Amino acid sequence: MLLDVERVHFRPLHLMTSSLDLFEAIRQTCSKSDLRSQVAPKIGEYFGAKRWAIFFFDQLPLNDRNLQKILKIALSIEHNPVVRYLAERHAPVHEALVTTPKAWKLICPRPDHWHVMAGPIINHGQILGVVGCTREKAMPAFDSENLVDLSAICLHLSVWVATVGSQGIFAENSQHQLFNSDFFRDGKAKRLTPRELQIAELVALGRTNAEIGNQLWITENSVKQALKRMFRKLEVSSRAEMVAQLSGIRLHSSGANPDSFNSVLNSY
Repeated sequence: MLLDVERVHFRPLHLMTSSLDLFEAIRQTCSKSDLRSQVAPKIGEYFGAKRWAIFFFDQLPLNDRNLQKILKIALSIEHNPVVRYLAERHAPVHEALVTTPKAWKLICPRPDHWHVMAGPIINHGQILGVVGCTREKAMPAFDSENLVDLSAICLHLSVWVATVGSQGIFAENSQHQLFNSDFFRDGKAKRLTPRELQIAELVALGRTNAEIGNQLWITENSVKQALKRMFRKLEVSSRAEMVAQLSGIRLHSSGANPDSFNSVLNSY
């Protein structure tokens, strides 16, 4: 009887949630938090997944040290072949496409992650987030048809980010903005690309080059080279000077803790 239930669970889920339903749900979503809370469960249902998630790198709770340790391994290009495939190909992938079951068990021993499928959310040629689903060992593995369906979902999510979610790099969490409004009014923002603005924000948060690279899925050397370009554009010679220029008014007017700023000095 249990097997019959499982067969019903894994029959074509278009009978439950259709791809068109998913696309419409994405289109009508107004925020990243709604994508995570409302759209992600529908994606999980569509693929008959045990677990599912949509996450954006700029919203990861990096103040949690235990989570930082987990993410450092889970999102490591060197350690995780699924992540490496995403970073190199910008295309959906499941674990069987890049490694063997034995090797995957060593990489990710969680029983509810026996089968994993993930796809990128792209904007301006960069991976901003990931949508993922997992299944247990007793569940069918993800297949090529699932990858095709996930590709379509990722396309709609990427379009959403470009048209709805990207109202400015700090739009959704304006209360957490690190750079004052004068920075945007005086034209300095135009000197930096969206990627450079991301790096600048992480520098202001005291992240090291390695941590910035891990969060943005680029190499540590790429971060170093980007910082050199940013220094030239802003006519500064250090990380601290850059942050002071971009957020100096806020630091002096809002009573910010100088220890937060000083941490930038030690974040090489």
